[in-house]
Amino acid sequence: MTADLISRARAGDGDAFRALTEPHRRELHVHCYRMLGSVQDAEDALQDTLVAAWRGLPRFAGQASIRTWLYRIATNTCLNAMRTTRRRPAKAWDIPGVEPPEPSRLGQVPWLGAFPDSLLQGASDLPVGPEALYEQTESISLAFVAALQVLPPRQLAVLVLRDVLGFPASEVAEMLDTTASSVSSSLKRARAGLDARQAQLRARTSPVAGTADEEAIVARFVAAYEAADVPALVELFTDDVFLSMPPMHLEYEGRELVERFFELLLVSSRCYTLVATRANGAPAFGAYVLAADGVRRATGLFVVTVAGGRISAMSRFETVDFSWFGLPLALPTLRDPRCLPG
Repeated sequence: MTADLISRARAGDGDAFRALTEPHRRELHVHCYRMLGSVQDAEDALQDTLVAAWRGLPRFAGQASIRTWLYRIATNTCLNAMRTTRRRPAKAWDIPGVEPPEPSRLGQVPWLGAFPDSLLQGASDLPVGPEALYEQTESISLAFVAALQVLPPRQLAVLVLRDVLGFPASEVAEMLDTTASSVSSSLKRARAGLDARQAQLRARTSPVAGTADEEAIVARFVAAYEAADVPALVELFTDDVFLSMPPMHLEYEGRELVERFFELLLVSSRCYTLVATRANGAPAFGAYVLAADGVRRATGLFVVTVAGGRISAMSRFETVDFSWFGLPLALPTLRDPRCLPG
């Protein structure tokens, strides 16, 4: 069947090419996201991968599987894309009338974005090679993807291909046009780069969706945020709660500092609305605030990490990726005498 499809696709049959590549489309999108840290950049890389595969199919020798061949193209496409994505500057603080507290540090990955759970279906439960070290749910968490972005590009590619997907060293070497010993050396350095972050990575990975802990904390979080009740919100945080907000590079760690941030951000006289979704295997929310014209406008996307009945991490993203989550940029007008337009 595969040989017949390849033969027909080489002859220009687009339907045959789609039949070859479509079963791998979602997992390739996730792979590109792990490497690039942005759902839109991953989509662009995926499209470039498919175009390159279509053009390169006459040269496909059949020594590797179609899946491995596609991963080779996708990985090298992402490595090329990193030359652009990693030069993106952080965004300056732009909330008028609000001066943020001094951050704990400045983040290194302003291009990081969230990935919708709806796009993980059929991609996160695929069998991986026996040498893979990470669970698929852990390797799509925001903390893990952010940690990957700090690695040098080739080390990142090797770690994902070996430790996340479980490709043999010989296949990875062929994908990257290098030697197995070079792959082993890069993997050793990449693992060392992640070792110092392991405790944080584990703490900032949400449990399986739908657990009682998660559902309870999510309900309390929504109630506190929509009421602009900062004390109730702070009660939900772990002592070492972590807050980031790409593409702004401000990062806050610790309950006291995060509390100060939300005291400035949340104003009790305004009306807030959270619309639930999921991202990176964790609870997420499109946040809206009532504007002067009576329309509730999008202000950001929150992704929260639940651990042990508390929120251990929060990331706030811009509204640019709302369409990927099926979220509108505005909600219908809300007329409530308790609310003042913000």
